[in-house]
Amino acid sequence: MLRLGMHSFLTGLLVLLAGPALLRAAAGGQTPDFSEVYDAIRAHLAGASEADLNRAAVQGLVSALAPKVSLLTSPSDGPETGAGPPLVSKSSLFDDALAYVRVERVGPGLAEAVRSACQQLAGTNQLKGLVLDLRYADGSDYAAAAATADLFLKKERPLLNWGAGMAQSKPKNDALTAPVAALVNRHTARAAEALAAVVRETAVGLILGSQTAGQAMVAQEYPLKNGDRLRIATGPIQLGDGSPMSGGVKPDLAVEVNPLDERAYYADAYKGMPPTNHLAAALGLTNQFNGTNSPPRPRYNEAQLVRERREGLTPDAEPPPPRNHQPEKPLVRDPVLARALDLLKGLALVRQARS
Repeated sequence: MLRLGMHSFLTGLLVLLAGPALLRAAAGGQTPDFSEVYDAIRAHLAGASEADLNRAAVQGLVSALAPKVSLLTSPSDGPETGAGPPLVSKSSLFDDALAYVRVERVGPGLAEAVRSACQQLAGTNQLKGLVLDLRYADGSDYAAAAATADLFLKKERPLLNWGAGMAQSKPKNDALTAPVAALVNRHTARAAEALAAVVRETAVGLILGSQTAGQAMVAQEYPLKNGDRLRIATGPIQLGDGSPMSGGVKPDLAVEVNPLDERAYYADAYKGMPPTNHLAAALGLTNQFNGTNSPPRPRYNEAQLVRERREGLTPDAEPPPPRNHQPEKPLVRDPVLARALDLLKGLALVRQARS
């Protein structure tokens, strides 16, 4: 049983590690014989036990077939349970009419949570756009993804099929009609990917960011003797137009961000990131100007100095704000969010011009 289970892993491991010559041979269909490879490794690899070989085989096989195969060691997060992170972790309003709703997890009740957040943000005004942030969102409840997409549709139409038949939107008069900008990244997974794809396929909105994880699929879980579970893909998720989801969802507007910076922006959209100088960083130097450095002071002529002294100011003091001065609004520095807000502002202007 061990030899049969090791075949795919050891062959793949040999191809990856043995160099260009073996890569060319494998590409030509001349795969090394498993028994020969396995016997040589077991006979000559110092200190390798049967348990070591089994562990390596499992890890290698699952890794090679990911994301279609995954090993789960945590409790199931399927549709039958509502346990886990909050569904909506943040909501706010930009420019008085653009709603921002951050989805943490696609699970039961997400549609109600998104509608409630939008209603609270709108107040007595009509929203001109909605940013649905699905970055780092996960979840396996495809029914919740379909129900959330249904919020934005007035008429009945096919939405999503995850192996339980095609889910349909319901006719309604209270649909959320604001255009949607869905934000995604490489950590947007499973049902969150499906939600973004349905938003685009139904023409509710556009997708911005980077390609998603590619984990949206019909899957079955199989319990293992040690208590873990093996999740195996049994088919693709199907969109309303009949097209299958595979390989991740590509954004309509690609906005690539360094992964570390993206995490920082996700935590604080207004965070100012210092310019990166890789050479200076390698030498242990810092930027000449950073957030702690003060900008250079303007030069003053004699008349300005006399006026400032008469008014009780010093050259180093900050000038008083002008009368009726309005404080500047903080600048959104998150590249993906800023692009989405600009897009929604533009769509609002187009709608206003046509009305």
